[in-house]
Amino acid sequence: MAKTNVLVVEDESIVSKDIQHSLKKLGYNVVGSSSTGEKAIELALELKPDIVLMDIMLKGEMTGIEAAEEIKASINIPVIYLTAYADEGTLAKAKVTEPYGYIIKPFKEIDIHTSIEMALYKHQKVTEVRKERDLLYSLVENKESSDFIFVKSNSRLVKLKTEDIYFVEALKDYVVINALSTRYTIHSTMKDIEKKLPSEEFVRVHRSFIVRLDKIAAIEQPNLILENDKKVIPIGGSYKEELSNRINLV
Repeated sequence: MAKTNVLVVEDESIVSKDIQHSLKKLGYNVVGSSSTGEKAIELALELKPDIVLMDIMLKGEMTGIEAAEEIKASINIPVIYLTAYADEGTLAKAKVTEPYGYIIKPFKEIDIHTSIEMALYKHQKVTEVRKERDLLYSLVENKESSDFIFVKSNSRLVKLKTEDIYFVEALKDYVVINALSTRYTIHSTMKDIEKKLPSEEFVRVHRSFIVRLDKIAAIEQPNLILENDKKVIPIGGSYKEELSNRINLV
């Protein structure tokens, strides 16, 4: 398992070395350290650590809070504040940057370990929620699109281009969507699937089969044969006329 990469931002040299020593003892990888906010931003963008330990009160023109704001605006990295200043005013400013925790000086190794692990877990969950939210927004924005559909596979929503679908087959209370090298079994009905697929590109040829028109390689009554995988699909009697009307017969 890869070690967690940590960037340490602390302007007191002795304290910084003590933190780095503790991190290494705990099994973390210190990828860099900085004593200023400006340098911290530079290192964060360059090294892309898994987490940043940031002293709130840094010497120089930029505070740790300002540095954290800049980092957050540029890259998705969790920040934990190191501080000996736990007054309400400082905490109020720090809260705006939505840190993943605080470590109050003086601290113990267990404080560092607990704070980092909790922050990493929280960051992972927040990232997952954001991805799901963005996906839902994408679905809403593209709900009228016929270029793709989303199918559920192993607790994930997978984007599938309709042009890659060869045929759909009914299987009791499920339907199986077949592409050339993949297949997805979902709980649905042929009627619902037929509504979601672009009607100009797909045709129902049997009560148990929907096929993509441009994947048909040949028709040998009472069956049709698909390209590439040479799948043979029966043509239902009540669907023959519709199929004949949809193909370019010469």
